[in-house]
Amino acid sequence: MKILAIGGSGGVGRFAVAAAQHFDTVEQIVIADLNADSAQSFAAQMNDKVSAMGLDVSDATALGSAMVGIDLVLNTCGPFYRFGVPILQAAIDAGCHYLDICDDWEPTVEMLKLDQAAKAAGVSAIVGLGASPGISNMLALIAMQELDSVSTLYTGWDLGGATPEEQSSQKGASAAMLHGIEQMTGEVKIYRNSAYQITKPLSPALVGYPGLPSLTGHIFGHPEAVTFPHNYPQLQESINLAHGGDIDSWLLKGILGLVNWGLVSRERAAALLAWFERSRAVGVEEKSPQAPPAIYGMAVGTKHGKSASVGVSWIGDALEAGGEFELGMGAATGIPLACGVKFLLEGPMSAPGVFSPEAGHIDPREFLAEVFEQLGKLGKLSSTALDDNIRISYS
Repeated sequence: MKILAIGGSGGVGRFAVAAAQHFDTVEQIVIADLNADSAQSFAAQMNDKVSAMGLDVSDATALGSAMVGIDLVLNTCGPFYRFGVPILQAAIDAGCHYLDICDDWEPTVEMLKLDQAAKAAGVSAIVGLGASPGISNMLALIAMQELDSVSTLYTGWDLGGATPEEQSSQKGASAAMLHGIEQMTGEVKIYRNSAYQITKPLSPALVGYPGLPSLTGHIFGHPEAVTFPHNYPQLQESINLAHGGDIDSWLLKGILGLVNWGLVSRERAAALLAWFERSRAVGVEEKSPQAPPAIYGMAVGTKHGKSASVGVSWIGDALEAGGEFELGMGAATGIPLACGVKFLLEGPMSAPGVFSPEAGHIDPREFLAEVFEQLGKLGKLSSTALDDNIRISYS
């Protein structure tokens, strides 16, 4: 199997490539990056399966040529609201399977519309297979499986832990920061009262997570909010929430306000947001046992005819800030994507079409077990056992 890793020397892509190069089913990985020198430098650190090339994904002809002879496109090139749809369309046109870490809701909706085209081409595409979305979808799916019926679905994550990797091939505005600006300004889509709705990002939402005091999350424009109702139309509500990270800071609100008022561009705001992240107080604070989980899925519904809720969270060493096993955003996002490579090539998720992670073609426990095994190989976990890394809470 030959892989084209678009953005494969970036802060996330490098973790996916480093893991995937060791899979027996992977014969060759070609890193394609706008920064050709960085791609070549990173490829030289990998095994002999890995090579590199320069590629401008905004050049449709060059993009199509790069996919000739490729079996699987691995896309970590953001921001996805610019590059997600055209790269998936190019992969379908070339007959290449496709995996990405798309974390913007708008292109996710458009990519799911390419389902029939992918089926006709025999292409299997999974969008949003990173941390959030990705891990969060698997946690939420486990929560749903614990109930007899589900009406409400929350996915949530700690904004304070979402710091981009320092090692990256990117020049100019960070794709992660551009994504943050995109999904914290303007409008975002959620699912409420059995219908899709447009709302303001960062609006507060009260959540009764099992075993914790009521907590306030802030609505974020991640795709989970729109993909779960797409796959599970019985849901009445689906929202993605961000917590922490100085989300209530007047400085952050000021930056976002400048964008909403049309006073600064998203690119300039992304630079300001990067400065804001660097200027935040650095230090390891002991996390309150009553704080929201770092990343979770929560389902509300019924069990044995009674109202019930279930929260499933990722726990353990890797999520302890400043600890021996502290996990960065690059590994937390790139390793699930690499596991997607393994699952696709070995069969469990090879059906043609365009899917989000929770569509039912991936066993969430098996997938998370593989993620923890791969993180263990990086030395990021003291235990790779599934039960040591997820917690299921009931109420």
